[in-house]
Amino acid sequence: MREFWRQIIHVLEAGGPVELVSILSSSGSTPRGAGAMMAVFAGGCSAGTVGGGNVEYEAQRLAAELLEKGAGAVREFRFVQGDAASLGMVCGGDVTLHFQFLPGGDRHAIAVLRDVLEAFGGSADTWLLRRLEGERVTDMGTGSRDGFRHLRETPPEGLLESRTAVRDGWASMQVVRAGKVYIFGGGHVSQALVPVIAAAGFRPVVYDDRPEFSDPALFPAAEGTLCGDFKDLSQRVAVTADDYVVVMTRGHQADYEVLAQTLRSGAKYLGCIGSRKKLALCRERLLAAGFTAEEYARLHAPIGLAIGAETPAEIAVSVAAELIAVRAGKLH
Repeated sequence: MREFWRQIIHVLEAGGPVELVSILSSSGSTPRGAGAMMAVFAGGCSAGTVGGGNVEYEAQRLAAELLEKGAGAVREFRFVQGDAASLGMVCGGDVTLHFQFLPGGDRHAIAVLRDVLEAFGGSADTWLLRRLEGERVTDMGTGSRDGFRHLRETPPEGLLESRTAVRDGWASMQVVRAGKVYIFGGGHVSQALVPVIAAAGFRPVVYDDRPEFSDPALFPAAEGTLCGDFKDLSQRVAVTADDYVVVMTRGHQADYEVLAQTLRSGAKYLGCIGSRKKLALCRERLLAAGFTAEEYARLHAPIGLAIGAETPAEIAVSVAAELIAVRAGKLH
């Protein structure tokens, strides 16, 4: 999503207009849920997605019309086959889309979206907030646990308690999630994993004790890379309850050193790659060092969903799927 906001800012700063399309609400079975966004630019280009298929086609078509008029809109799309007002899709739900016109060069919009972009470099949950009066946006800013920015009015309480909320004439959408994915080890699987999870909205940071395997050039999609000793992670890393820990070092000893320092971190997710034999040896060492069986049981080992993955690319998919399941609350 960082590139999504960067592209919008670039167009606005160059003087071009943008039609920002957002799913305000959804019900039933729909391709994308509330909070999904798409931007449509002059000439028909777009970024992001609100679900693909007919809904995206119709949304792009309407956005292009509104872009020419310099207007906004709110529209409901139905996914009921055979319904006269539907899109001919069989999902069985409906979505409400909001279309917001952003004029080229709009200083306020640029300042707000720059705040969004900068939030990716921090570690706080961040929301985009908009005051809605009919089809128009009359106020826009950002919000976090630390307060609000760029808003002329104070929004009602409760807008920052869920990923999306629409109430009392306000809409809030979480655009940045707290927490990073710390990947310990920069080998082939890590190199395959980083672009996959970055595309899924995670914020990967790669840590290795070898400069050549923590080279930023190897991980262009990563939020950052770190080089340091595995024996003392505290010099470079402070894992929080919002973070994910993925252990993929080059050997058993380094795996043990990382796990010994992160197993009690309270991280949202802990996973370690390796054969069952290697992991059993690591478990024995951790138990001997004073960790409990319950503490070790939090570890996803072997890492990833059991889909028969073998190649680095396949393992990356299985790990990404497990991270998504944990983030969605489907797996602990």
